[in-house]
Amino acid sequence: MLLVADGRVFSALDILSKHLVHDGECFATSGLSRVITDPHERRRTYGRQLVRAARDAMAASGADLGIFTCDRPLQQFYERCGWQTLPGTVLIGGTPDRPFPSDQFDKVTLACFFSAKARLHAPAFNQCRIALYPGDIDRLW
Repeated sequence: MLLVADGRVFSALDILSKHLVHDGECFATSGLSRVITDPHERRRTYGRQLVRAARDAMAASGADLGIFTCDRPLQQFYERCGWQTLPGTVLIGGTPDRPFPSDQFDKVTLACFFSAKARLHAPAFNQCRIALYPGDIDRLW
């Protein structure tokens, strides 16, 4: 997704999607990756607008939930965009043969539970390790 004004890109991000099996259930899952805003345009709400639009697009796409990690200093930014922190939750990226857990860095996991099924299972996403395994290219959302 791009936020463009007057022919200029101010902010951009990727939405990645896959099916995730967690807590014995299969969830249509999306996440944010590579969120960036032009450094000269930060603090002008472009990033916030785009992250909120991405959250809304995920919900409209039929995703059960959105989940991703971010650097701890960005946690409040994403919370202001409508995401909730999952305390103690670690996403395991990479592949089953080459896992890439988020707790090797100073990361937090954030989520939105869009569907009734996801909201019902939301407590199972706290204080756990989630085997996301998105692959070798986007190793960790």
